[in-house]
Amino acid sequence: MFKEKNRREFLQKSITPFLALPILGKINYYKEGSNNKIYAGAPRIKIGVVGINHGHIYSMVQAVVNGGAELVSFYALEDNLAADFQKRFPNAKRVKDAKEVFENKDLQMILSSAIPVDRAQIAITAMKNGKDVMVDKPGLTTLAQLKAVKKVQAETGRIFSICYSERFENRATERATTLVQQGAIGKVVQTIGTGPHRMNAPSRPEWFFDKKYFGGVITDIASHQFDQFLHFTGSTSAKVLSSQVGNLANLKHPEFEDFGDVMLKGDKGSGYIRVDWFTPNGLKTWGDGKLIILGTEGYIEIRKNIDINRTESGSHLYLVNQKETAYIDVSQQTLPYGQRLVDDVVNRTDTAMSQAHCFLAMELALKAQKSAIKIS
Repeated sequence: MFKEKNRREFLQKSITPFLALPILGKINYYKEGSNNKIYAGAPRIKIGVVGINHGHIYSMVQAVVNGGAELVSFYALEDNLAADFQKRFPNAKRVKDAKEVFENKDLQMILSSAIPVDRAQIAITAMKNGKDVMVDKPGLTTLAQLKAVKKVQAETGRIFSICYSERFENRATERATTLVQQGAIGKVVQTIGTGPHRMNAPSRPEWFFDKKYFGGVITDIASHQFDQFLHFTGSTSAKVLSSQVGNLANLKHPEFEDFGDVMLKGDKGSGYIRVDWFTPNGLKTWGDGKLIILGTEGYIEIRKNIDINRTESGSHLYLVNQKETAYIDVSQQTLPYGQRLVDDVVNRTDTAMSQAHCFLAMELALKAQKSAIKIS
């Protein structure tokens, strides 16, 4: 055991180096004025929904309604899900057959958050019926589905959009787009994206644990990170350098994957992605997702859902460059995806997300999943 003299000497030697460190500089705080505009005119398009198996459908519908759409009808096989959906959107008519949505000539677009494996066929049927499409991520679960959807999209000229909500529905990520475009951190050279999730197994349906329904952990939740990698590096081509997946703690569900990571090389930057289902119950949200955008003149860190030990709210943006260290309040930041997508439906434009980007992000996720080394 330490004697008192030895204890004092040990503490003195341990603390002295830290006392010599410089005190961190002040973090500048910026609060911007309101920029949270929502389209206020009459509805410009009418939409329908087919499949509501994931709760993302609520924000998907709200985004395009805010952008000028009117929800007319929806199809859902599950009575309990339909009842909850109709409480949120009471003016929407529940139909008995999906054909009533697909073949309704008054509708211009169809949305879906069906079980992931079913989303490709829903999109194909919608496009063949002259409808544009927005599906929840992952939009597709296999490379064969990707090939089929790309073929029909090219033949019909319809819009196929995947709602990568970690970018489109996060105010900090949206604000980071402007900062990067303004050159706040120089040229982007790498992104690091993490997507931790809480399992909460008792609340999950049976299909959630079977890979053939959700495509695998990289295909599913990492599709967000592939989108952000392409978006912030500006890459229009990329390849997967390495990837790995594993079921490390959920062996009673042998077809499930709870961990995955990927290394990427794009034509304009590199990327690293890590996703998992290990969020502990002690965290005050479902996952402490982060995005770090590294540039030649600084970096941006986005804390998407929480800023632990500071606040339980989400959408936090830190900027560090040659001039300052800053926290930027993004609470009034506009989320333009829904309105831009409605604009594209009306004007036949490509402003919300290019079709090439949409497909490439999904292609990279599918290829990384297919080539992943299995770890245990």
